Amino acid sequence: MIVIPNDKGVALNVADSGPKDGPAVVFAHALGSDLTMWDAVVDALPDRLRLIRMDMRGHGQSPCPDGPYPMGDLVGDAARALDNLGVKECVFVGLSIGGIIAQGLAAERLDLVRGMVISNTAAKIGTPWIWDARIKKVRDSGIDAVVDANIDRWFSRATKRDHPELLDDARARMRATPLQGYLGCMEAIADTDLYESTARLGLPTLAIAGTEDGSTPADMVRETAGLIPGSRFELIRGTGHMSPVEKPAEYAALLTDFLRSIGHF
Repeated sequence: MIVIPNDKGVALNVADSGPKDGPAVVFAHALGSDLTMWDAVVDALPDRLRLIRMDMRGHGQSPCPDGPYPMGDLVGDAARALDNLGVKECVFVGLSIGGIIAQGLAAERLDLVRGMVISNTAAKIGTPWIWDARIKKVRDSGIDAVVDANIDRWFSRATKRDHPELLDDARARMRATPLQGYLGCMEAIADTDLYESTARLGLPTLAIAGTEDGSTPADMVRETAGLIPGSRFELIRGTGHMSPVEKPAEYAALLTDFLRSIGHF
């Protein structure tokens, strides 16, 4: 693990593996998770790639500054981390809030992003009243108040039945997230609508959805993909919101095929 400072005093915790001169693939995680959610996917990717995972502010081993967290600051954190790592023209892979960061970064810094994978996400997630209710619940009662509901939306019926260890890992990540980090990122999602800027994007894009995703249903992901000309949409059956955690080999295969199709390696 290494820590990448930036000029606003937020230092992102980053895992950087593979050859430093290899084509870069960058991963951004979900709300209430951390960079370890990508471990099994990274292990299944070609070893010639430079694979960079980052903990967003208020999550994992990154610092947790006082809120609010405007989405522009989360996007800026990612941009400054990549600048400090000397990364140009990466493929940026983001799930849920990480997918929103991917869209924002592509809109602002095309020198950094040559392709993106927006996974289990949308240009706008949820409605203000949904987020207001969740934010109030977490502020009043803590993250534990939403853990069970999140797990229900995040995982498929088969995973809940056959792989309780994956659910336990996700619960542990949520409960380890600092309260301010969780609230700050919830508020960032609630205030973000990227329809206009995402519709102006023209870079190669892969959108991935899960058939049992209760947070960002497949139709929502497909609609966002439809904003970007030439984008590709893929459905991973039997997965919920955490598709790369439930079926990492299938997810890695889709990602590898996309990287080859755009000439990234």
